[in-house]
Amino acid sequence: MVSVSTALDTGQVPAHIAIIMDGNGRWAKSRGMPRAEGHRRGAEAVRRVVESASDFGVSYLTLFGFSSENWKRPEDEVEDLMLLLRLYLRSEIAEMHKNNIRFRMIGDREALPKSVVELIDHAESTTSKNSGLTLVLALSYGGRQEIVAAAKTLSRRVSAGEINIDTIDDKSFGAYLLTSSIPDPDLVIRTSGEQRISNFLLWQIAYSEFVFLDVLWPDFGETQLRAAIIEFQSRERRYGASASPV
Repeated sequence: MVSVSTALDTGQVPAHIAIIMDGNGRWAKSRGMPRAEGHRRGAEAVRRVVESASDFGVSYLTLFGFSSENWKRPEDEVEDLMLLLRLYLRSEIAEMHKNNIRFRMIGDREALPKSVVELIDHAESTTSKNSGLTLVLALSYGGRQEIVAAAKTLSRRVSAGEINIDTIDDKSFGAYLLTSSIPDPDLVIRTSGEQRISNFLLWQIAYSEFVFLDVLWPDFGETQLRAAIIEFQSRERRYGASASPV
């Protein structure tokens, strides 16, 4: 990791940062607190990071809030997470709107409680015309599931004669993904020291840069985000091409 004393180049800030927020449970356990408290502190970290990303000039920030696999967690923990999500949407959207932030959600809405979906719909409609940072919250989301759903939709259209199969390429396929109107992430950050993708944006991260941090999510903030962006700026993105000559 590049030293945080290195200056951040405001002209080279990644347009899209995606974060796998990990470590709420371990943060709580290490302090003898219930997991619900770890999730609550994690929500506070979301607030800090959204504000910092906006200040840095990031255009898109995608946060992995709840995966399709997270439904397998204990029922009481899932209920706590849904309650926290409701509280977050009720308390934060007005502030986001005030700060010109646009809110979007990607994932399986049908799996979410109706009350949560109603709050999401309200948040999206309220902030739809904002032109600042776009906050994308991935809820009940799985990368493999997203790709399969897109493939099924394309297959149906090919079978119906609406699309010539020979015209399908990576660009046209991407138009059927939940992120069709969102640029691919330039930088992916994962907290808590784990170094895996966990079924997150599998198609979209083909050429993303990765930064893995040991910090647990509730302790993540402006300092860590700045350091990750500086690390990103130190790398040469080649997209499969050869390195530039020295």
